[in-house]
Amino acid sequence: MPLHPQAEAYRARRARSGAAPLYRLTLAEARAADLADIRAAAGAPEPVAAVEEHRFPGPGGGELALRLYRPEPPGRRLPALLYLFGGGWTLGSPDTSDAICRSLANAAGCVTASVGYRLAPEHPFPAALHDCRAALLRLVEHAEEFGLDPDRLAVGGDSAGGNLAAALTLLLRAEGGPALRHQLLVYPNTDHAADTPSLRDHDDPLLFNRRSVAWYWGHYLADPADGASPYASPLRAATLAGLPPATVLTAEYDPLCDEGEQYAHALRAAGVPVDLRRYDGVPHGFFAMTDTLDAAADAQAYAAGRLREALR
Repeated sequence: MPLHPQAEAYRARRARSGAAPLYRLTLAEARAADLADIRAAAGAPEPVAAVEEHRFPGPGGGELALRLYRPEPPGRRLPALLYLFGGGWTLGSPDTSDAICRSLANAAGCVTASVGYRLAPEHPFPAALHDCRAALLRLVEHAEEFGLDPDRLAVGGDSAGGNLAAALTLLLRAEGGPALRHQLLVYPNTDHAADTPSLRDHDDPLLFNRRSVAWYWGHYLADPADGASPYASPLRAATLAGLPPATVLTAEYDPLCDEGEQYAHALRAAGVPVDLRRYDGVPHGFFAMTDTLDAAADAQAYAAGRLREALR
């Protein structure tokens, strides 16, 4: 279908502003512009009962930030979602997914956690994945302190965060746990070598496009051969059997649309329960645009409902 009128209006605003594609900026400029764009499209974030800032030793030798969003005051153990922000493994921080984490915490009735994993190219693959694993283990090991139920855990993320969430389920399966109830994958990267119609077709410089995808992969992988690893390209895993049930959301005007849907189909073929939903007429990144696109609020509510059901 044509680009949704709200998405077309968003594109027109970007054209009038003269906004340059992030891949034409320096890293510092791209990181600042990315956060500003996300905040502008998301609008005022929802209030939650509490936001807590923690720090813990990371696997790279430094400290990692861990932010917890509580939908209600402490008092009873709640399920938890580790939500991993997007940004092509190159941009982003817990601030990037702040509005999403607040919305999911409230609507799903779970504590939502966000970790400030290390970014590429300063810290290439697999640094971010190892940080995400460390954050999940931190939630489990300190479940009593954090007021969490370690038997009701989920992982999720959008774009590169969806890639990391999918890779994390593979890593945890290989290591024997902890067990997860659900994985929420929002337009995830799933294959470094993808050559799909959606990747070839979407080249609009005013929207996330195939050049954006290549730019991010180029930062994330110090050696392109690393893209063959299923921990970088989950679609390349020998088997997806035994992974947590999944919700996979894709966007029609997204170069990653096909590979996200291919991953959903591969999960289903491996016997994993999967709910796949495509949002027509909207671009990559729409999930965060609750003040710009009605589809964003719908998608967040749908994702929260799936999480609530999985974690109850």
